[in-house]
Amino acid sequence: MNLTEEQKWIGRQNFTDAVEVTRRDFLAGTVAAGVASGVGLGSLYFGYGKSVGDPLRVGVLGTGDEGSVLIGAHTPGYLEVVAIADIRPFNIFRGFHGDVSTPSANTARPGLMKKYGWKTEDEARKKVKVYGAYEELLADKNVEAVIIALPLHLHAEAAIKAMRAGKHVLTEKLMGHSVHECKEMSRVSRETGKLLATGHQRHYSILYDDAVHTIGKARLLGDLHSIRAQWHRGNLPGKDSWKPPMPADEKLAKQLAGWKKDLATAKPSEAESLAKRIAQLEMQIADAAIDAAKHGYTPMTLPDGTARTPLEELIRWRLWNRTGGGLMAELGSHQLDAAGIFVSAMHGEGKKVKPLTVTAVGNRSIFPADREIDDHVYCMYEYPAPGYFDEKGQVADSNKKIVVTYSSINGNGFGEYGEVVMGTKGTLVLEKEQDVMLYKDSAKDTRVTVTKGKDGAPALDTTDSGGGGYAAKGGGAAAPPSRGYAEEMEHWAWCIRNPAPENQPRCKPEVAIADAVIALVSNIALANPTTRARIDFKPEWFDIASDETPEGVKPDLNRENYRI
Repeated sequence: MNLTEEQKWIGRQNFTDAVEVTRRDFLAGTVAAGVASGVGLGSLYFGYGKSVGDPLRVGVLGTGDEGSVLIGAHTPGYLEVVAIADIRPFNIFRGFHGDVSTPSANTARPGLMKKYGWKTEDEARKKVKVYGAYEELLADKNVEAVIIALPLHLHAEAAIKAMRAGKHVLTEKLMGHSVHECKEMSRVSRETGKLLATGHQRHYSILYDDAVHTIGKARLLGDLHSIRAQWHRGNLPGKDSWKPPMPADEKLAKQLAGWKKDLATAKPSEAESLAKRIAQLEMQIADAAIDAAKHGYTPMTLPDGTARTPLEELIRWRLWNRTGGGLMAELGSHQLDAAGIFVSAMHGEGKKVKPLTVTAVGNRSIFPADREIDDHVYCMYEYPAPGYFDEKGQVADSNKKIVVTYSSINGNGFGEYGEVVMGTKGTLVLEKEQDVMLYKDSAKDTRVTVTKGKDGAPALDTTDSGGGGYAAKGGGAAAPPSRGYAEEMEHWAWCIRNPAPENQPRCKPEVAIADAVIALVSNIALANPTTRARIDFKPEWFDIASDETPEGVKPDLNRENYRI
């Protein structure tokens, strides 16, 4: 991260060369066939069918920021959205029209109307039923499966109710708000036979899968010993994406009045776009009429002594421990999932290696006492490297470890987000899920060639770059690589339509619970400064069948809020 453009170009070319050598058959055959036929690469690459025949009839629970991303990424040949549920008028508008606040927001969240080619919302509503409380949608017998993009504290409740109502489930990350909830979700999936997947989309990123191949099968990095990951954001007081304005904010009313005034004199080429933004802002202001307490949201006195209403807990749910999981749940879980994938690649295909320990420090050094979550977190994890355990699972060499460091901060976005994977022979840099760069050792300015070693395996070699390759940077207008959202939903639908023990989502409960344990135990370390020395992960925490949890709460499938 923070490389020059020339260094990035060199690294991109190195990674491309590595993939060409290590996966040449795939690239020359399967991908070429997919491009020629117009079929997406996901099914060809990951080996699931190019369609499901009868698209899975899906309801989306929560059409806010994440729900609208998934609506925009789903493939109608695999899934058909037939219902949505949200208690906020603002989110329902975005579900249909997309986020029209900016062109980039609309690209990420285009809405159902654009996805299906419907001209008006009235036309769309004839195809998609709209519910308020999500429980109402679960009673819809036309819905076969649900995508859950609700606040974190509702994941377990909604997933368990959905599975007991006969629906398959894909829930956004984090799997659940606590480890006992994750185990409850997993057990109900087994009990009902309904597929439960969690949206850690890096499991379906072709870039990340190629990186795993480079690390694990090709062994081009040698022995992994260090992974550095970060997610840095420039959020500051008054400019905080996790603290959006409340509907009654005077600034929204003034903005609406100004836009309406501008609309009266707007050019025809600008009027349509402005009218859409006005409609969206009106729906955002309409959220003021929501009785959030009716839906379980609560008032509280904030650490700074001010009052927080139930509506504020609904809209700013990421800021509170009761409803959210802070930086580790929202951001860190993604990157620690990636780190775990890379470490596991060193141990062989099909392995899911768990961390040994975590040390964590957090603080709120930028934002005032208007929230409960930290705005800075720094974590260090120890993972077992090959050779740490013997064949009987006993510690053979306690020095054989891979260390993962993670930081997520606000107030300065330098370096943005990504991972740096370091081995004894090379370094792999992944940036923003869009770019992968490969270097031999620490030679960022040196062209790397991938050759065949004496044993026939791929190996890295270096030649003087001469700076000549940089002119080719930016050649072509290829679309950015898929982040994996579409593929995770396609495969989930394909597994449902092709039921068999071997057809399981890549992020099934046994995988997703590990990511949840890592993030949630990190939060425990952050909340208890006296434990900063270290928390040891217990194998029982990762075992769905075990009643032991890091929070000390035993799983219970008979909770009142799980009844339908």
